[in-house]
Amino acid sequence: MALTTSGFINFTYLSQTYQTWYMVSGDLASGIRPLVGLHGGPGIPHTYMLPHLDLTELYGIPVVLYDQVGCGNSTHLRDKPEDFFTVELYKDELENVLDHLGIADDFDLLGHSWGSMLAADWVSSRCSDGLHRLVLTDPLASTELYEEGVNTLLKQYPQDFQDMIKRHEEDGTTDSPEYQAAIDRFDHDHVCTLDPWPQELV
Repeated sequence: MALTTSGFINFTYLSQTYQTWYMVSGDLASGIRPLVGLHGGPGIPHTYMLPHLDLTELYGIPVVLYDQVGCGNSTHLRDKPEDFFTVELYKDELENVLDHLGIADDFDLLGHSWGSMLAADWVSSRCSDGLHRLVLTDPLASTELYEEGVNTLLKQYPQDFQDMIKRHEEDGTTDSPEYQAAIDRFDHDHVCTLDPWPQELV
């Protein structure tokens, strides 16, 4: 069983300090290049990425996961306006994690969904020589194409289901049990088709 450590990193952004929660599986001083994972969302914490820790068990690769500020175990920011949450915020946080852990000069980076968008943006604008490999899983290259794809999938459902989804989204009542049940059905049909879902995803 690989050693797993966790803790908090101070992250100062726009003159305020927040806490970024992180975990490390394996030994960052082992001489094996670590893999840093960027979770999706924004706002879906690291837990569904825990299967990546198998890389430590199987190959000795240290794995770093963290919760981006605003979710999970990191500082929650419910009082912040929407325009506070920028890509620059999350790029700064990524660099803060790399620097704090002393791995900025030698690491691989894996982004999933929103995390892949963040990784791609960081690589195209700030990438350091320390990055050796970039892995993008389920990236979103175009919001327009994504919405088109989701709408195509929704058309496979009965018309009353489609109408109910549209009504809740237009009325801003997406927290209703009816809408949440519909999203759960859609997710089981198209996001993760395993039954039951892995506990890490639940």
